[in-house]
Amino acid sequence: MQWIVPTEQAGERLDKALAEAVGMSRSFIAVRVDCGDVTIDGRAAKKPSARLKGGQTIELTVPPPLPSEAIPEDLPLSVVYEDAHLVVVNKAPDMVVHPSPGHETGTLVNALLHRYSVLAPDTGTEDGRPRPGIVHRLDKGTSGLLVVARDVAARDGLSRMLAGRDVHRTYLAIVHGQKLDDEGTFDTLHGRHPKHRQRFSTHVAKGRRAVTHWTVIARGRSVALVKCRLETGRTHQIRVHFADAGHPLVSDAAYAGRRRAAGTEGPALNRLKRQALHAWRLEFVHPVTGEPVQFEAPPPPDMARAIQAVFGDIDLG
Repeated sequence: MQWIVPTEQAGERLDKALAEAVGMSRSFIAVRVDCGDVTIDGRAAKKPSARLKGGQTIELTVPPPLPSEAIPEDLPLSVVYEDAHLVVVNKAPDMVVHPSPGHETGTLVNALLHRYSVLAPDTGTEDGRPRPGIVHRLDKGTSGLLVVARDVAARDGLSRMLAGRDVHRTYLAIVHGQKLDDEGTFDTLHGRHPKHRQRFSTHVAKGRRAVTHWTVIARGRSVALVKCRLETGRTHQIRVHFADAGHPLVSDAAYAGRRRAAGTEGPALNRLKRQALHAWRLEFVHPVTGEPVQFEAPPPPDMARAIQAVFGDIDLG
């Protein structure tokens, strides 16, 4: 949709004026701005609160309608633990967690619905698409542990624990660079990249707090194997933190660009087809039984081969 800002509406907020012009809600417009679907004179709008000028050309791209329900599919699923209230799965590195534009089928949610029929109902998302059972996510290219709620009690309990930082998530990552300290903490703001709307950045004026603690487990000639503990759970958090610190994850197409491992380490690392990131350990108190639980999943074959080739036999601790 295209709309020219009338002179009399100069100074109004983008979300308010555009919502009135096209007959949609301000919250819907805000989501479209955040997704990069609104432009002002050909440039992506940075925020819903942008003040308009008379004569500007506003373009809004509305995605196609979304299906109301995910379809159960018989897909491979690695279940680490299950009971009547929750499931812990070891997600494959090429699987999307829930349906989204371009990934309507073949997701973890599709596989879960086939196996369990009923999952906890979703509390609602900004795009209106249900994500049953999902209380936290992993990127498509990230492998490893994910907890899924089967009933409302587990969903609400896990959501509270995640918000209270009482679910302990530890990841393994292979990052570029030799000068990374032995251990440390990234404590930054986190928000949409001002130019690349599908990416995130710590270099933002406003955003949510993001905290990642890391420890170097082993070092190669030009890379390091690090253990990362999340204190918060922002989208792409670990990838963004290391990339903005000058140590992007190996084979991270979005944040490492064309940077490749060199020398003798190159052949093993450059074979990776996704970012070298694995959700290795998950610890929390069961939201229904009150029992402490801990799960661990070794890296899948692609990342395990890379670790073995570069770092040898190591104790992950």
